[in-house]
Amino acid sequence: MGKNREPFASLALYHAFKWSVVSPVLHAYLRGRIYGTENVPQQGPLLVVSNHASDFDPPILSCCVQRPVAYMAKEELFRIPILKQAIALYGAYPVKRGAADRTAIRSAIECLQAGWAVGVFLQGTRTPDARIPDPKLGAALIAAKVKVPLLPVSLWGTEAIFQKGSPVPRPVPVTVRIGQLIDAPTSTKREELEAITQQCAAAIHAMHDLGR
Repeated sequence: MGKNREPFASLALYHAFKWSVVSPVLHAYLRGRIYGTENVPQQGPLLVVSNHASDFDPPILSCCVQRPVAYMAKEELFRIPILKQAIALYGAYPVKRGAADRTAIRSAIECLQAGWAVGVFLQGTRTPDARIPDPKLGAALIAAKVKVPLLPVSLWGTEAIFQKGSPVPRPVPVTVRIGQLIDAPTSTKREELEAITQQCAAAIHAMHDLGR
């Protein structure tokens, strides 16, 4: 399998995890609705950008775009036998504490160059209302360096899956909307990165405002 697709072993693990765990939880327990899957390129490197409100967001998003999406994970997880092989196959890449931005950008670029879809949360962290008040420029910078398109995705309802103090996920309705591709910036100039970042955030907010 060439550089236009994720490795076969990763695809196999993705489908096994998707159909045995993520898809049943999303569709049966969370009553998931998914719109815009026709907008997702199924081959070639792709940068998926979204809002972020729950630890459930990465597997839900990967399930909905119908291909593995690589996300950064704490370096400590890669020291655990068996787990490190599993999360690496599933697309996770290690990031050191204290050097997250620089390390994450370099690792994301390497994944994209290997043909992966890579996921970046525009806010950089979870927000309680799933909005993006302060979008970071990292995704646009990565897209500019590798010349890959950005795919905006809105995750609606995931902030309510966990209530504070409860270890059990709640069966709340979740809606995922996938937008139109946004071309990569033509340069790494700050003003262009800011413009593309705002375009991504606006697209995600517009989809999120559609609600359920």
